[in-house]
Amino acid sequence: MTAHPHFAALDRLKTRIQGLRSKTTDNGCTEAEALLAAAKVAQLLDRYDLSLTDVEIRDARCERREYETYRKKRIPLDDCVGAIANFCNCRVWREKNQAGEARYIFFGLRSDIEVAHYLTELIDKAVRSEFGRYKTSAGYRRFRHQDRHVANSSFTLGMVASIADKLTAMKRERDAVNKNNGTGRDLVVLKASVVDAELGKLDLKLRTVRRATRMVSPTAYEAGEIAGASLAINPGIRGT
Repeated sequence: MTAHPHFAALDRLKTRIQGLRSKTTDNGCTEAEALLAAAKVAQLLDRYDLSLTDVEIRDARCERREYETYRKKRIPLDDCVGAIANFCNCRVWREKNQAGEARYIFFGLRSDIEVAHYLTELIDKAVRSEFGRYKTSAGYRRFRHQDRHVANSSFTLGMVASIADKLTAMKRERDAVNKNNGTGRDLVVLKASVVDAELGKLDLKLRTVRRATRMVSPTAYEAGEIAGASLAINPGIRGT
């Protein structure tokens, strides 16, 4: 029996994601290369979406994918996860597991949440790696010991804010390209309607939590912005 083209394409996409997942800082890849890999996955995802018919998208099941933080407190990624979900055309919320640790729940089409999880993993590792480098820098050593906790949070906040801005701009460009791909279809609107309809069936009680005001060191925040800006996310990357 021949596999349905939709599932065959999804299997190919997942195989490529697994291959690109190996290109992380743990395997000697730079952060810039890791996020270029993320851009490559976005391109693969767009190709996959364009291969689906409207009926296949409407009939697709929405699923959830957890990303565990293994932390009970908020982490820098909190300020970027919304941009990640938007970039991947899915929804995200934060909840606690049985151990009281925070985790992100991505909800959407299977291909989208797989990419969202992968991108979250890459960015999380990139931020941790760059933060480790920053703590060995001369600029960091100039902070008094009692001020370094502010420098720590300021650097990571600046970095994730920069990455979130990049993802938002990249998403805007992707949407414009896909909307004008010649098919006459607006995939973003179609997929959003499917995801929102399925999310409504879950009857979740989601609420927006306002973050407490934080002290920020302009110097450390700017260093984080520079680190985030240096991570190349190239929406025009090409390949097969």
